[in-house]
Amino acid sequence: MESCPSVKNILLLDSEGKRVAVKYYSDDWPTNSAKEAFEKAVFTKTQKTNARTEAEIAMFENNIVVYKFVQDLHFFVTGGESENELILAQVLQGFFDAVGLLLRGNVDKKEALENLDLILLCLDEIVDGGIILETDSNVIASKVASNSMDAGAPLSEQTISQALATAREHLARSLLK
Repeated sequence: MESCPSVKNILLLDSEGKRVAVKYYSDDWPTNSAKEAFEKAVFTKTQKTNARTEAEIAMFENNIVVYKFVQDLHFFVTGGESENELILAQVLQGFFDAVGLLLRGNVDKKEALENLDLILLCLDEIVDGGIILETDSNVIASKVASNSMDAGAPLSEQTISQALATAREHLARSLLK
């Protein structure tokens, strides 16, 4: 287990440092308030940087934090102080690119919240129990897409709002008959 790279958490925060989607794989933060305090501290430390074009790396509380921003979303991957920064950066880039593919390039808080199910599935495909499973964004996005839709439905039709619209339409038809 010592030689296997691992991740302590993956965070997706908004432009105010509030949670959009987070996943913890370590007992370093035993309570929810400890997790929220860590998120706030990491956000405060990194918000003045310009991590929009490529990932930045920072040491924070004996952890390596790799982060990248787009629109009003802040992506973070945290590993132990002895982890390889390049591997953590690869996890971050895989998550970042997979979210971009799943949201069809429209990566912002509103779209992320509307497709939160896809983002959470994405986290599950990347890391399980802290162990890195996949970093290729195309593989991650295709696994998430295949898990979240019917066999014949295209990815573009698999948002929550569209599913609700379809359900409303079917309900309206059944009431009109």
